[in-house]
Amino acid sequence: MRGISSFFILAAALFIVACEPTRGEGGGQAPQGEALIVAATATPTEVSLPQVEGPIEGADVSNTQLVALGDILYQQHCASCHGAELEGEANWKVRDENGFLPAPPHDETGHTWHHPDEQLFEITKIGTEAFVGRGYRSNMLGFEAQLDDTEIWAVLAYIKSQWSPRIQRAQPK
Repeated sequence: MRGISSFFILAAALFIVACEPTRGEGGGQAPQGEALIVAATATPTEVSLPQVEGPIEGADVSNTQLVALGDILYQQHCASCHGAELEGEANWKVRDENGFLPAPPHDETGHTWHHPDEQLFEITKIGTEAFVGRGYRSNMLGFEAQLDDTEIWAVLAYIKSQWSPRIQRAQPK
């Protein structure tokens, strides 16, 4: 799965644009028919996201469309803190000088799989501070302004798809 998504992201980041006639400094026109390779930063609006059909019933790892969508969205919205390979930040169990915990891993070495899907959904949607309450401080903000419910479920499905079947079965329902 990772190879496919890496190819997709690379393909979206590099594209070929044919030169249009333009006026140069000397008033002439640029040659037509030449191709330029333009590097672009892929954003959600530039990448064609996979469509997910049917009703979404949680983080269903067997729904390949949901997992594929989640892979792309995870890389766009989560990987900068939680790691491209779900590895999290170093020393994620030790609070920093401001009292915040680093981003935990979402792979099998972390504690994500210790929480039921509904709890993970709420944390992702509204953020850890809002979810825990009681003055708890966290850098994990909610994504309800960036991701709709289906997209949040897709990210969670992708994360879970990277766990072994044993860990998937161990996750609380």
